[in-house]
Amino acid sequence: MSDMKPNESTPAEESADEPDWAAAKAHYENLKSKIPRPPKPRYAVTIAVSSRTLFDMVEERKIYQEQGLEKYVSYQVEHENEPLKPGAAFPFVKSLMAVNDRLRELYPDSEELFDIVLMTNNHAQVGVRLINSINHYGLLVERFCMTGGKSPIGYLKAYMTNLYLSKDSDKVTEAIDEGIAAATMFMPQTETQLSDTELRVAFDGDAVLFSDESEIIVKEHGLDTFFEHEKKFENKPLAQGPLKCFLEALGKLQRKFYAKNERLNCPIRTFLVTARSAASSGARVLKTLRSWGLEIDEALFLAGAPKGPLLQKIKPHIFFDDQMFHIEGANELGTISAHVPYGIGQKYHRGKLIEPEKKE
Repeated sequence: MSDMKPNESTPAEESADEPDWAAAKAHYENLKSKIPRPPKPRYAVTIAVSSRTLFDMVEERKIYQEQGLEKYVSYQVEHENEPLKPGAAFPFVKSLMAVNDRLRELYPDSEELFDIVLMTNNHAQVGVRLINSINHYGLLVERFCMTGGKSPIGYLKAYMTNLYLSKDSDKVTEAIDEGIAAATMFMPQTETQLSDTELRVAFDGDAVLFSDESEIIVKEHGLDTFFEHEKKFENKPLAQGPLKCFLEALGKLQRKFYAKNERLNCPIRTFLVTARSAASSGARVLKTLRSWGLEIDEALFLAGAPKGPLLQKIKPHIFFDDQMFHIEGANELGTISAHVPYGIGQKYHRGKLIEPEKKE
């Protein structure tokens, strides 16, 4: 008599099931739809955005803080047919979709596209209003992660996230500590008309694309020592910063346009906007990018001048910087900005060391 349990299958039966599973998988993947399907995560450039960055939820957040979770959820359910207003990340997401449209024209079968994931700690009951708002604006956001009050950071790696955008600086710091490119988004004080056909991304250099090693020297030893250090190590690449991998992902998609002789019509344009001086400390930055095999479309060295007026001309969909005073200055002039809470700059405000609060 056999000792096999009724529900157990033999290895031969299991191998016989494999072709059926493969056939079912192939059938599903070949299903056609007028709505473009999200690309597989292993091919995509995945952008995870929180609900409060994609939409303006200031009033809803106030209800949550003043009246509690139950009132907040009830309010969202009662108003689920009213679309939420666009938030700070909305123009950025729209521009990602515009790039995807161009990529699909050139590469109809390619899955090397942007994939937008809504990553939120909202309760699932709020999901209907989020879905209705997404459909109202014609956004293509098919992947959701709703964690019901728990931090969503643990899911970022599972979604193979290339960039995480949130309004919660603690979650952003947690993501960066996990090795994921992340930033805290801020709504500009004035509205600026942005390109509908070109994704424009501006990066600060030190502590954003690069590590904060050079910024440590500036803060601790002054500019003259910094200039001497950068000249001495001009041919030694800087270590990578938290957003280097995102610039790398953008470069991967840019090269797909270059391969089709579309360099001049590429809908992705990148900018380096740095407080560094060109003659005194710029060469190391450019040589570092070259050593990484990465290109930047425009490099702007400001030698300490304010970034806001220049960003007003660039009109990026998003500007990344590690210094809050640069974020504040950009926001005042209408630039959508995202703070990268990384490096020694977090210990300073407007050049002055932040003194820790004394315990009584």
